[in-house]
Amino acid sequence: MDNALVLFQTDPAFRSELETILGGFRVVFNESADTSSIDAETAKNTVVIFGNPKTDFLMLCPRLKWLQLQTAGANGYVNGEVAESIMLSCMTGAFGHAVSEHMLALTFELLKKLHLYRDEQAAGRWKERGKVKSIKGAVVVVIGLGDIGSAYARCMKALGAYVIGIRRITHTKPDYVDELLLPSQLEEALPRADVIAMAVPGTKETVGLIGRSQLAKMKKGAVIINIGRGFSIDTEALCDALESGSLGGAGLDVTDPEPLPAGHRLWKLENAVITPHVSGFRFMKETGEYIMQIDLENARRFVQGEPLKSLVDYKTGYRMLKE
Repeated sequence: MDNALVLFQTDPAFRSELETILGGFRVVFNESADTSSIDAETAKNTVVIFGNPKTDFLMLCPRLKWLQLQTAGANGYVNGEVAESIMLSCMTGAFGHAVSEHMLALTFELLKKLHLYRDEQAAGRWKERGKVKSIKGAVVVVIGLGDIGSAYARCMKALGAYVIGIRRITHTKPDYVDELLLPSQLEEALPRADVIAMAVPGTKETVGLIGRSQLAKMKKGAVIINIGRGFSIDTEALCDALESGSLGGAGLDVTDPEPLPAGHRLWKLENAVITPHVSGFRFMKETGEYIMQIDLENARRFVQGEPLKSLVDYKTGYRMLKE
């Protein structure tokens, strides 16, 4: 019998519905995500995988037709690690709610100096930390207008910011963006920005996207938010900009390296706010529900031979725009 593997924790309702949809499959739930416990016979007859397995396991699955990732990004699966004959789909649409709220929280924390007041509280000091900034009227540059970046841009627009979106291809300008630019125009936008918000996936084009020269073009006192990939920012250049005061602050849910080593100087910079890559995943209940809805919808589509949601283009590493 054809197998479908599920490599993450589930609840009884999800398991029951998935088994109903995949009625012709033997559904194997391996909630530890440790594929070493899966026997060779099961792997040999696996046609569908829900999860993010190590790619060497896929070599044991010669009949694999579809891999449904549980992440929005597909890096690690699109640079020759997976045969392009396998349909690869991601979780675009599941994380915009949670991650955009995390980005919003980091933005408020930096502009209102809440991180500095937390430091004063920890030291037991009643001390003012100077002027703060408003989101209303601020120029916010959002790099990456996928599900996450678009959700954040909507928040900023609703709060009265002037929003500039950076998108990799020409597209109709959405109403929550005041200007829509291409990546080649990024450096024109940097000097105007009060806030730079990065929500880009891990592709070869996004490595080192913000380096020393880009940071030097930014407005003095501007802040940068990054929830995409740590390697999109040159960490040493970022530290230098924060230490010199040319950059007002950085809110980072991702770093390079990651995890950030205990002795790294970034930890000690008071104008950096660091969270350990927790903006997405399943830390918020609703995110888990969105993920399971996409899994179930794509399972239904797969069985019925319909196009899958959020299919990944192996050439670009991005979700295909037409579904």
